[in-house]
Amino acid sequence: MLTPQDELLCHQLPTTFDHVLQSDLRWTERVVLYGFDTTGSVSVMTGMARYPNRNVTDAYAMITIEGKQAHVLRMSREIGGRYDGLGAWQVGPYRYEVIEPLRKVRATLGDNESGIRLQLDFEGEFPAYEQEPAFFRTRGRVREDARRYYQNGRISGWLEAGGQRYDIDPETWWFGRDHSWGTRHGGGGGSLGEGDGLQPGEVPDGVLYYMGIFQFEDELVHFAQRETADGQPWHFEGNVLPTLDSGREIVPVVAAEHALSFRDDFRIVDGGSFTVRSADGRNREFTITPVSDFWPGIAGYDNYRGYASGLWRGESWSDHFVADLTDVADLKQASMLSETFCRVESEGRVGYGLVEMVFLGRNARYGYEGY
Repeated sequence: MLTPQDELLCHQLPTTFDHVLQSDLRWTERVVLYGFDTTGSVSVMTGMARYPNRNVTDAYAMITIEGKQAHVLRMSREIGGRYDGLGAWQVGPYRYEVIEPLRKVRATLGDNESGIRLQLDFEGEFPAYEQEPAFFRTRGRVREDARRYYQNGRISGWLEAGGQRYDIDPETWWFGRDHSWGTRHGGGGGSLGEGDGLQPGEVPDGVLYYMGIFQFEDELVHFAQRETADGQPWHFEGNVLPTLDSGREIVPVVAAEHALSFRDDFRIVDGGSFTVRSADGRNREFTITPVSDFWPGIAGYDNYRGYASGLWRGESWSDHFVADLTDVADLKQASMLSETFCRVESEGRVGYGLVEMVFLGRNARYGYEGY
């Protein structure tokens, strides 16, 4: 079926843009925007995803207040024959637009019964940068084959939730985004069932994945690592990025170490430090102080309250709720992937950033004996 995207001179397959190379049901393309007020207690995560082999496009908005309540709206629609324009995509009242490629995007959420509304105008202050390729097989099957790029920048606009309006001050907000595509594993549709009669997935002895995105006035430090239960790295990436148009080169990060402490109720960081070594020979320690946490699983990265991103819910569907983040038992349904906004100190400078983490099972370094 022809779509508006087929007007572009960028085909890479001998088919139309409504198809992808493989029929794997996990194939996903996703955009995410996330950030927080460094002087207050409001954060937002919002985005959308397309599952061409499931005939599903979905979107969500989650505004977290005081670390105690998450106001969530989740939306889904059939792709069917309804295709969006060249630079904007819509699910219900939610709209995502590319204003200037790799520079400016906009997310808006119009009137709806949840009372959650927003307008976010993002402008990159640092270049968009690619993730290291993630390709892994298990038992002869592709477990993950995905690509992603990240970008940090300046945000303006406003949020509404719970009858309150929050005007965004670009001077006090930290904000980032990412765009990923491919065969996913884990949250965000990657672990959705594909039918009966399949061999159960492998359960590792233990997993520690962490990512840091630390922003200072003139540079952004990004690193991510996956480790076994005994601390053996098996996937790593990292870069030190200058501001856009600065003329400076991106410097690769070659290694990262961690000395962290964790909350009592969840394996979520409550302090500690990362030491990062870059290709220019610099070793820098980053001390983190958590400001607030949020959980993508509530918005659809895990199956929570009967729904997960990528599930078929018919031609058009939505739900909304307020999650009590002090209810530990409830939150454990959606706590595999955690996100912690932090104050970051390094070499006498103060910045802000995000620590993303999946921490499960045995871990020799921190003394956890199992799940």
